[in-house]
Amino acid sequence: MTDPRIRPATADDVPAMVRLVHDLAAYEKAPEQCVLTEEMLHERLFGTAPALYAHVAEVEGTVVGIAIWFLNFSTWDGVHGIHLEDLYVDPDHRGSGLGKALLVELARICVERRYSRLQWQVLDWNTPSIDFYRALGAVDLEEWRTYRLAGEALQALGSAS
Repeated sequence: MTDPRIRPATADDVPAMVRLVHDLAAYEKAPEQCVLTEEMLHERLFGTAPALYAHVAEVEGTVVGIAIWFLNFSTWDGVHGIHLEDLYVDPDHRGSGLGKALLVELARICVERRYSRLQWQVLDWNTPSIDFYRALGAVDLEEWRTYRLAGEALQALGSAS
Protein backbone atom coordinates (compact mmCIF):
# COMPACT_ATOMS: atom_id res chain seq x y z
CA MET A 1 0.00 0.00 0.00
CA THR A 2 1.37 3.39 -0.97
CA ASP A 3 1.81 6.23 1.53
CA PRO A 4 -1.06 8.73 1.13
CA ARG A 5 1.39 11.59 1.70
CA ILE A 6 3.25 10.69 -1.52
CA ARG A 7 1.85 11.39 -4.98
CA PRO A 8 2.97 12.22 -8.52
CA ALA A 9 3.71 15.91 -8.98
CA THR A 10 1.23 18.15 -10.78
CA ALA A 11 1.74 21.46 -12.56
CA ASP A 12 0.40 23.22 -9.45
CA ASP A 13 3.33 21.81 -7.46
CA VAL A 14 6.02 23.43 -9.60
CA PRO A 15 6.52 26.60 -7.49
CA ALA A 16 6.98 24.55 -4.30
CA MET A 17 9.26 22.11 -6.09
CA VAL A 18 11.49 24.91 -7.40
CA ARG A 19 11.71 26.36 -3.89
CA LEU A 20 12.74 22.97 -2.51
CA VAL A 21 15.37 22.50 -5.24
CA HIS A 22 16.85 25.87 -4.32
CA ASP A 23 16.75 24.87 -0.64
CA LEU A 24 18.62 21.68 -1.57
CA ALA A 25 21.25 23.69 -3.44
CA ALA A 26 21.76 25.84 -0.35
CA TYR A 27 22.01 22.71 1.83
CA GLU A 28 24.62 21.33 -0.58
CA LYS A 29 26.58 24.60 -0.22
CA ALA A 30 26.11 25.64 -3.86
CA PRO A 31 23.12 28.01 -4.05
CA GLU A 32 24.78 30.12 -6.76
CA GLN A 33 24.83 27.08 -9.08
CA CYS A 34 21.06 26.57 -9.01
CA VAL A 35 19.38 28.55 -11.78
CA LEU A 36 16.18 26.49 -12.05
CA THR A 37 13.02 28.51 -12.70
CA GLU A 38 9.37 27.54 -12.56
CA GLU A 39 9.15 27.81 -16.35
CA MET A 40 12.12 25.49 -16.84
CA LEU A 41 10.82 22.80 -14.50
CA HIS A 42 7.26 23.04 -15.83
CA GLU A 43 8.48 22.50 -19.41
CA ARG A 44 10.64 19.51 -18.44
CA LEU A 45 7.87 17.84 -16.44
CA PHE A 46 4.74 18.79 -18.37
CA GLY A 47 5.84 20.16 -21.77
CA THR A 48 5.46 18.56 -25.18
CA ALA A 49 8.23 15.97 -24.70
CA PRO A 50 8.69 15.39 -20.96
CA ALA A 51 11.60 13.19 -19.98
CA LEU A 52 11.56 14.07 -16.29
CA TYR A 53 9.26 12.78 -13.55
CA ALA A 54 8.58 13.83 -10.00
CA HIS A 55 6.79 12.79 -6.86
CA VAL A 56 6.02 15.05 -3.96
CA ALA A 57 5.52 14.55 -0.25
CA GLU A 58 2.58 16.51 1.05
CA VAL A 59 1.58 17.37 4.60
CA GLU A 60 -1.72 19.13 5.26
CA GLY A 61 -1.90 20.32 1.64
CA THR A 62 1.67 21.68 1.54
CA VAL A 63 4.46 20.16 -0.55
CA VAL A 64 7.36 19.54 1.84
CA GLY A 65 9.41 16.97 -0.06
CA ILE A 66 10.41 16.05 -3.60
CA ALA A 67 11.81 13.17 -5.59
CA ILE A 68 12.78 14.28 -9.11
CA TRP A 69 13.86 11.47 -11.40
CA PHE A 70 14.35 10.19 -14.92
CA LEU A 71 14.82 6.85 -16.63
CA ASN A 72 18.24 5.40 -17.29
CA PHE A 73 19.06 2.16 -19.09
CA SER A 74 21.35 -0.74 -18.29
CA THR A 75 22.77 -2.33 -21.41
CA TRP A 76 23.95 -5.22 -19.27
CA ASP A 77 20.51 -5.87 -17.76
CA GLY A 78 18.64 -4.86 -20.92
CA VAL A 79 16.06 -2.83 -18.98
CA HIS A 80 15.44 0.64 -17.64
CA GLY A 81 16.09 1.87 -14.15
CA ILE A 82 15.41 5.09 -12.29
CA HIS A 83 18.03 7.74 -11.68
CA LEU A 84 16.98 9.88 -8.73
CA GLU A 85 18.25 13.38 -9.47
CA ASP A 86 17.01 15.09 -6.32
CA LEU A 87 15.54 13.82 -3.06
CA TYR A 88 14.82 16.52 -0.52
CA VAL A 89 12.56 16.92 2.48
CA ASP A 90 12.12 20.23 4.23
CA PRO A 91 14.16 20.18 7.49
CA ASP A 92 11.01 20.71 9.57
CA HIS A 93 9.66 17.38 8.28
CA ARG A 94 12.78 15.22 8.41
CA GLY A 95 12.48 12.17 10.60
CA SER A 96 8.78 11.83 9.77
CA GLY A 97 9.32 9.04 7.25
CA LEU A 98 8.72 11.17 4.17
CA GLY A 99 12.17 10.62 2.64
CA LYS A 100 11.79 6.89 3.03
CA ALA A 101 8.24 7.03 1.68
CA LEU A 102 9.46 8.81 -1.46
CA LEU A 103 12.13 6.13 -1.98
CA VAL A 104 9.60 3.37 -1.30
CA GLU A 105 7.38 4.79 -4.05
CA LEU A 106 10.23 4.88 -6.56
CA ALA A 107 11.25 1.34 -5.59
CA ARG A 108 7.62 0.27 -6.03
CA ILE A 109 7.63 1.75 -9.55
CA CYS A 110 10.86 -0.13 -10.32
CA VAL A 111 9.38 -3.42 -9.14
CA GLU A 112 6.05 -2.85 -10.92
CA ARG A 113 7.75 -1.96 -14.22
CA ARG A 114 10.52 -4.54 -13.85
CA TYR A 115 13.28 -1.94 -13.80
CA SER A 116 16.57 -3.33 -12.57
CA ARG A 117 17.78 -0.48 -10.37
CA LEU A 118 17.16 2.71 -8.49
CA GLN A 119 20.27 4.81 -8.15
CA TRP A 120 21.39 8.27 -7.14
CA GLN A 121 24.42 10.25 -6.05
CA VAL A 122 25.20 11.76 -2.67
CA LEU A 123 27.92 14.16 -1.64
CA ASP A 124 30.68 12.42 0.32
CA TRP A 125 30.31 14.81 3.30
CA ASN A 126 26.56 14.25 3.66
CA THR A 127 26.83 11.71 6.46
CA PRO A 128 23.16 11.87 7.58
CA SER A 129 21.99 10.97 4.08
CA ILE A 130 24.65 8.30 3.60
CA ASP A 131 23.66 6.66 6.88
CA PHE A 132 19.98 6.84 5.89
CA TYR A 133 20.63 5.22 2.49
CA ARG A 134 22.79 2.48 3.99
CA ALA A 135 20.07 1.69 6.53
CA LEU A 136 17.74 1.05 3.58
CA GLY A 137 20.22 -1.40 2.06
CA ALA A 138 21.72 0.90 -0.58
CA VAL A 139 25.37 0.30 -1.40
CA ASP A 140 28.10 2.77 -2.29
CA LEU A 141 29.53 2.04 -5.74
CA GLU A 142 32.98 3.08 -4.56
CA GLU A 143 34.72 1.84 -7.68
CA TRP A 144 32.64 4.12 -9.95
CA ARG A 145 33.47 7.79 -10.40
CA THR A 146 31.17 10.44 -11.83
CA TYR A 147 32.47 12.63 -14.64
CA ARG A 148 30.83 15.74 -16.04
CA LEU A 149 31.32 17.94 -19.07
CA ALA A 150 29.83 21.40 -18.62
CA GLY A 151 30.44 25.04 -19.49
CA GLU A 152 33.43 25.77 -21.68
CA ALA A 153 34.58 22.14 -21.85
CA LEU A 154 31.16 21.02 -23.09
CA GLN A 155 31.04 23.86 -25.62
CA ALA A 156 34.52 23.02 -26.90
CA LEU A 157 33.80 19.31 -27.32
CA GLY A 158 30.34 19.92 -28.79
CA SER A 159 31.78 22.36 -31.31
CA ALA A 160 34.65 20.09 -32.40
CA SER A 161 34.57 18.98 -36.01
